[in-house]
Amino acid sequence: MPDYYQLEKRLWDAADRLRANSKLKPSEYSLPVLGLIFLRYADYKFTQALQRYHTSDLAIAERERVLSVPLQARFDSLLNRPAEANLGEEINSAMRAIEAENPALKNILPKTYHRLSNEILRQLLTDFDTIALDIEGDAFGRIYEYFLSNFAMSEGQKGGEFFTPTSLVKLIVEIIEPYHGRIFDPACGSGGMFVQSASFVEKRQKNPSTEIGIYGQEKIADNVRLCLMNLAIHGLTGDIRQSNTYYEDIHNCVGQFDFVMANPPFNVDKVDKEKIKDDPRFPLGLPRVDNANYLWIQLFYSALNAKGRAGFVMANSASDARGLELEIRKKLIHEGVLEAIVAVGSHFFYSVGLPCTLWFFDRDKVNNPRKDKILFIDARQFYQHVYRSHRQFSDEQIQFLGNIVRMYRGQLVEPVATLPEHTRYNPTVPAYGTLPNWEETFPDNIYRDVPGLCRIAVISEIAEQAYSLNPGRYVGIAPKPEDDFDFYEKLQELNDEFEMLTVEARELEERISQTIHGLLKVKEHE
Repeated sequence: MPDYYQLEKRLWDAADRLRANSKLKPSEYSLPVLGLIFLRYADYKFTQALQRYHTSDLAIAERERVLSVPLQARFDSLLNRPAEANLGEEINSAMRAIEAENPALKNILPKTYHRLSNEILRQLLTDFDTIALDIEGDAFGRIYEYFLSNFAMSEGQKGGEFFTPTSLVKLIVEIIEPYHGRIFDPACGSGGMFVQSASFVEKRQKNPSTEIGIYGQEKIADNVRLCLMNLAIHGLTGDIRQSNTYYEDIHNCVGQFDFVMANPPFNVDKVDKEKIKDDPRFPLGLPRVDNANYLWIQLFYSALNAKGRAGFVMANSASDARGLELEIRKKLIHEGVLEAIVAVGSHFFYSVGLPCTLWFFDRDKVNNPRKDKILFIDARQFYQHVYRSHRQFSDEQIQFLGNIVRMYRGQLVEPVATLPEHTRYNPTVPAYGTLPNWEETFPDNIYRDVPGLCRIAVISEIAEQAYSLNPGRYVGIAPKPEDDFDFYEKLQELNDEFEMLTVEARELEERISQTIHGLLKVKEHE
């Protein structure tokens, strides 16, 4: 069983216990569980560091980029406390002790375990003592999303705003290549973008602590705490601050960053545009429609320096939005900063089935022959089934898609064989959308358009398509032999298309409703 499945089974058991035996609301389950998971990971990594150097010296933590965990906070110490011990108070003390040893975590760790009974805490400690500890990526984000999805659906319907699936983050990182520089995420949630960027740097034998600077902004205070915990458990630090990104520019971000990565909330309404009408972060104009997608797009665009790259998740509807959103999109296209657009299929997010699109900016593209070109990739055919209807990209698929972009840029491709074995997904999980033979598809590692997969379009072509950024308009459909018919695969394709059209229909219906409502309000005031 893959590590995440094992973890989620433990979480299900833990949540059942909390639901039955505590006074916590479902939305509060995640914090005590995340705190114990954090403690378990911190202890594991610190123990590994001590064993490598055959020492018990706490100072080794700084050298090894792990958290220093004092004796009273060691997981075994808490697990083996006598029956009469007040576990809630002792876990609170353990969290304070870790904060004292690691100043970056001051006032960050949860310290409300006195609200839970000894029996519940002892069972949780026992459960988490046996979980696998080599899970990659944004484990905290995934755990949080799990609780939203399963026990707080009324609060978690937009859970995808918080947790970006690891395989999508890996693809964004693969394409923007954040080797060195300042990284900004203005909707950073639990910090998964930063964690994966650090992993990208480490795979190239560099130290992320010296190669990248981390800057984040997040509206929810608890999410800021989770982000800092997530960074700390991976040996990272960053300037992460709580604020409302629409109205507050706490990092003075215009033109400041080498890389911007984000998964902003889709289709947010009711942003007070009067407050931001003179904000330099929105240089291309404010859309009239009550939708924040093109506010986010401009935030990413304006934060980049002259050679900066951005990669972000965006609602499909933004690719064809009309009105002033279309005018903003035209400006971006004609400025030459849009580098690539990648279509992603449905069911990649943990609690919502929406398909999405990945957008990529490259400010430096205006200085090379690709200025008037945009690469479109249709990646909807590629995915692995994780379970039920949840999907992800395999590492081979990520590498394949990243290499297409590298060829487009004129860079060398990176063979899949160079991926360390431990970074690959479980090979027993079947992948759908068989990868074409690389040598036959791209002879001599030279880019060419491939029907159904990728195509470079020039601005004049895009203008003929009403400046649509929908990859399907340009990539087309891959030819298939007449006898190459797989009923299940065809049914899956039709279902994906149906789901995408259904989502687009709902968005259109909502916009029509808002427009009619606005017209009626105007009529009332005449």
